[in-house]
This record gives sequence, C-alpha cells and structure tokens, in this order.
Amino acid sequence: MESVAKIPRSVIVGIVLAIVLDTVIQILWKLAVAGVPENASLQATALAALVNPYFYMAMTAFAAQLFNWLRVLAEADLSFAQPFTALSYITVLAISSFGLHEQLTPSRVAGVLFIFLGVYLISRTSHSTKAQSEGG
Repeated sequence: MESVAKIPRSVIVGIVLAIVLDTVIQILWKLAVAGVPENASLQATALAALVNPYFYMAMTAFAAQLFNWLRVLAEADLSFAQPFTALSYITVLAISSFGLHEQLTPSRVAGVLFIFLGVYLISRTSHSTKAQSEGG
C-alpha cells in the first residue's frame, strides 16, 4: 500500500464542513418542497419554493459551500477531496430516516457500507496537499 501523507487540519475541517453543508442543503431542499403536491406544475413548485424560508436557507448554505469548497481545493487534490463528500449520502440517509421518517431498506444500508468502504480506500491513497506555511 502507498504511504499516506499527513492531511492538513484545514483540509480535514473543510471536508467535514462540506459534508455538513451538503447534508443541510439536501434536507432544506426537501423541507422547502415538502408541502407541494406531487402533481403540481413546475411553475407551482417553483413558486412554492420561493415563498418558503427553507429555500433561502438552502441558498445561503450553497453560498457557504461554494466558498468552503474553493478553500479546500486550494489545498488538496480534487480526486482526493471530492470522494469524501459522498459521506453526505450517509448523513442525508440517516436524517431522512430518523427525522423525516423515510424508509431505511437493507439495500440502502448496503449502499452506505459500500460508500464507507470507498471513502476508506480513497483515504489510503497518496495525495498532494499544500503545507500550511505555503498557503498565501
């Protein structure tokens, strides 16, 4: 197995924040359209979202995610950092299951295990990060 370089704390914090923000965004999207009937038109759905405060909270989280991700990518390889954001699938599944009472099936649990395995394997690969003293 390849030797694994130490990951700077700022990259770890940025990746964790990316996972949290992505989770928040997905849950807010769901809450923003939760009361819209399934057969509503695109226009009705858009109007319902535009009058819902959750929509604006999601947009704010998107802006925060943009700035956070720019900081992460300034210090880490995209091919290393981006797969970690798949962990938000797990947090969204957990919150959807327990908070929104959506169904948690065996195949979804198996999918979560595969995501964990994939992120673990990627975390063991070599990567390039800028040292803290090089940042500018």
